[in-house]
Amino acid sequence: MDCLFCKIIAGEIPSKKAYEDELVYAFHDIDPQAPVHILIIPKEHIKSADEITAENSAVVAHIFEVAAKLAKENNLSADGYRIVTNIGEAGGQTVKHLHFHLMGGRNFTWPAG
Repeated sequence: MDCLFCKIIAGEIPSKKAYEDELVYAFHDIDPQAPVHILIIPKEHIKSADEITAENSAVVAHIFEVAAKLAKENNLSADGYRIVTNIGEAGGQTVKHLHFHLMGGRNFTWPAG
C-alpha cells in the first residue's frame, strides 16, 4: 500500500512518536499549526471518517480517549484545545488515512479556515 501514514506506522518513515498502543499511533505533526499539534491515527487503514462502520467505529472512541490523555499530558485541558478530522479533497484531507489533529497551546478562531 502506498499510504504515507501506513509507512509511518510500519517504521518505514521516521516520526516523533507521542503515543502508541495496539490500535493507534500518535505523532507530532511535521508542519505544526499550533504549539502542540499531534496526529492520532488508527493502525488499521481506514480512508476517512466517511468509511467508519459499525465494524470499525470502536477505534474512533479509542482515539478520543487517547486524545484526552495526550491533552492532559501536554497541559492543554485547562485552556482548551481542538480536535479536527478532514474528509475528502474539499474538506482539506491531504492523506487518505483517517487521522485526527489534536491542537492546542494557542487560541483558535471560528469558523475554521
